[in-house]
Amino acid sequence: MTLRLSLGHIDVYDDRTATFAHQLGLTGVQLHTPNLLPGEAGYWSLEELRALRERCDTDGLRIDGLENVPLAHFWKVQRGLPGRDEQIENYRTTIRNMGAVGINMLGYNWLPTFVWRTDMDVAGRGGAKVTSFDLAGIGAGNALASYRLSPTELLSEPITAEQMWANHQYFLDAVLPVAEEAGVRLALHPDDPPVDEPLGGAARIFNSPASLAAAREQAKGSPAWGLDFCLGTVSEMGGEDAVNEVIDTLGPLGAIFYVHFRDVQGTVPSFRECFLGEGNYNPARVIRRLHDVGFNGFIIDDHVPAMVGDPDTWLDISSGAYCSRGRAHAIGYLQGVLNALGLD
Repeated sequence: MTLRLSLGHIDVYDDRTATFAHQLGLTGVQLHTPNLLPGEAGYWSLEELRALRERCDTDGLRIDGLENVPLAHFWKVQRGLPGRDEQIENYRTTIRNMGAVGINMLGYNWLPTFVWRTDMDVAGRGGAKVTSFDLAGIGAGNALASYRLSPTELLSEPITAEQMWANHQYFLDAVLPVAEEAGVRLALHPDDPPVDEPLGGAARIFNSPASLAAAREQAKGSPAWGLDFCLGTVSEMGGEDAVNEVIDTLGPLGAIFYVHFRDVQGTVPSFRECFLGEGNYNPARVIRRLHDVGFNGFIIDDHVPAMVGDPDTWLDISSGAYCSRGRAHAIGYLQGVLNALGLD
């Protein structure tokens, strides 16, 4: 397939989601921690995955990928705790089941304390609601721990960078052979925010273009490993220069599997999210550069500003409310860029 757009960040797939995708002219969807596990299995079952695939097929929509198994099924793996081998075996089962039903992309993150923001209700352009991060604000005690973890769920024992790297290597060594056999590719999301300081007790290790290249070295050339290229997170590292470095390093190797397309204003230690076209990089230049290095994966909308008629705050959005107007703007913007570049 060639470079294409897909509807992203879908937690619950339903008729409304399918209709929205079709209204936007999209033919694919990517689901984020989909609600597939009402029980205690610890993995995505063959039956549930097959039902999801058949539902999307019936709706005329391709599943471009899934990302982020439930945190309850992965946290011991990230933290290197007793019980991780059982969670890894369950993860391997998920990979095999995905391959068996023809879903061939699984994104993952290496964030035991997930995504951090210090303000979830900042006024962006025209009063649209966006999130922001300021490392200095954490010392003042006013940080919101993350989108998905409360402060009471943070680490009781710190995890060093060395431990995080070792845990990641252990994980890759266990799952990549299974992924290769099943025909499923695993895509790493960079650390957001990409700060050097630990957040919630856990070191952030995938916080620079060089560290993402080092992650590929850990994969030992496996064709089953690549990057979930979150442009916003890499922009937080160093703007368009950082984005270009990742594209030029991993793109020619075929190690960029798909793209989260968003941007921010500013870089660590302080930034805020924004509309496409008003951030650190030029979206058209980035898409052209991706195309020129041979990227042929899919692009999804990512965090978007909450516009008039969307949920009131990002706290509502992070709880599951869908920001349809902000997403429609982002998809329309990207469709226009692809059309103008002759890439649609």
